Parts: sequence; C-alpha cells; structure tokens
Amino acid sequence: MDEVGDPADVLRQVEVPDPEPGPGEVLLKVDACGLKFPDILQIQGRYQVKPTLPFVPGDEIAGTVVAHGPGVGDGPALGERVLAMAPGGMADLVAVAADRCLPIPDQMSSEQASAMLVNYGTGVFALRNRARLEAGETLLVTAAAGGVGSAAIQLGKAIGATVYGLAGGEEKVAVAKELGADDAFDYRQVDIVKSIRSVTDGQGIDVVYDAVGGDIFDQVRRLVAWDGRLLIIGFTSGRIADAPTNHILLKNYSIVGVHWGAHLARRSEALAQDWDSVVELFGTGKVDPLISSVRPLDEALQALGEIGSRRTVGKVVIRPDA
Repeated sequence: MDEVGDPADVLRQVEVPDPEPGPGEVLLKVDACGLKFPDILQIQGRYQVKPTLPFVPGDEIAGTVVAHGPGVGDGPALGERVLAMAPGGMADLVAVAADRCLPIPDQMSSEQASAMLVNYGTGVFALRNRARLEAGETLLVTAAAGGVGSAAIQLGKAIGATVYGLAGGEEKVAVAKELGADDAFDYRQVDIVKSIRSVTDGQGIDVVYDAVGGDIFDQVRRLVAWDGRLLIIGFTSGRIADAPTNHILLKNYSIVGVHWGAHLARRSEALAQDWDSVVELFGTGKVDPLISSVRPLDEALQALGEIGSRRTVGKVVIRPDA
C-alpha cells in the first residue's frame, strides 16, 4: 500500500523484486501470517503506530530462513522455522532482523505459531505482569470469542482463575465456553452488570480484560471488585471511553494500560521471555490457539473485511502457498 485508507481502497497485490536481507537480517519464506483487528486500524492510519509508506501489512510472521544477510553470525540457521514480529508478512518473502527471530518448537505448526505471537504474548504480559492475576481470582474477558479474548480465556484458566466471557451472539458464547470459560454471556441479550454480579454473588471481578472499550467499558468498570484491576487492551468498538475517577477511588481499583509492543521497545529481552512462557504453556496442552480459517494470500482483503465486521472467531491466518 502507498497510502493509508480503508483496506478495500488501498491494498493491492503486486509483483515486486525479491527482497535482499541487509546487515544482521535473514530472509524468510513466509509460511503463515496471523491477521488481527489492529492490522485494519494500521492500514487506515488510525493505530498508535503509523505505517511507513510504502507498507506491507502483517506482523505475525512464521517463516523458514532461506538466506542470510551480512553479519548474522549465530542467528537462525538456513532451513530453520522461526517466528518474527515485523511488518511485511502479507508476502511470499520478507527480510527481518535475525536477533528478533524466535524459534518455533517442532510440535507447533507455523499456523499455530503465527496465531499465538501477539494474542498470547499480550495475554501473558497483561495477566502476569500488569494484572498479577492469581489462582482463585476471577477474570472477565470481553470479546471472548475473538483472537485476543480466546487467548485470555485459556491463559486465565492456566493460571487457575475462574473465567467469565462476554461475546456477541449465541455461537460466540458457545465458543467461549468451549475454550474453557466457566460461564459466558451474550452482551446483546443480557444485562451485563446484573448477570456478572449474579454469578459472583455480588463480589465483582478481580481482573477485567477489556479489548472493546466504548459502551462495554462503561458497563464492565462497574463490575470491578475492591482492589481489582481493569486492563485496557484496545478499543475495537471504535470509541475510547472515559472513566469517572471518583468511582475508581471509592472502589480502590486500578485501571491499567497494556501496550505490549511499547513494552518490548523498552525491554527487548522480554520478547523471548514472554514467548518462552507461551511455548511452555503450549507444551503442557493448557493453551492452543483457536484458528477459524487459513486463507491464501489473494483472500487477505476478504479476511480483513470479515474481521472488521466481527464475522470471525479466534484467529484468521494467511498462508501464501495455500
């Protein structure tokens, strides 16, 4: 893309020369690339991080190393499968920094790896570092059947929390329960505050994981328990909500920002640490990404449209050779 705007207006599939890996870079054959709602915001120029044009979207890349640039040294070997969080994944080939590549374990497919990097990395950082969620506490996940929410449900259960989900529609409520939620509710059909207060005996929720914002935030903030933590993951509703500070004071709770990407920019070593945590949980069987579809590259625009219109559950993955 050469300009920002709606994906249908600015995304084009074009043939370009193969990229050459620069100093300290490796060239990856893209095996899979995860898609997410923030990709749409970035294409539109509405995300916190603005794209440098020209721009190839897709920053959850699982690929095979096919070439080394100068100075790679002990970086990933030729033929090794690696995971990278870098732009350019909606392509056949992409050059990425060798020191930002993460190993993919043999038991994990490339599709699974690309579906886990951002959603589960964010979840580990949010629940472990920012919320300090503990076994026996309660967790409420908004957009519980989406990529971010489905990861949060599994991670919350792995920690030992009682997990509740909010989702739009009976099918998505069922998905949240299948993922392990102790209960889930259709926010379109129920009174959210009454429903959650009922299942918590009026005690409220210790940690709220909110990726929606807007009207949902206005309701779930009322459910935060004494000494609770309300995590701000994103604003897929399109409206950034306001929080009344008197309510925060009277209930002694915290509103906590979660920006994993900015955290990694300040602590680059945290990327490998958080990925190691995800891999360990995957190895125990406690987490397994919900992948709703694997699509060829020429269906990427259609897939983004489905994500933007909330017609997907879990994660959508692009596989260029599909």
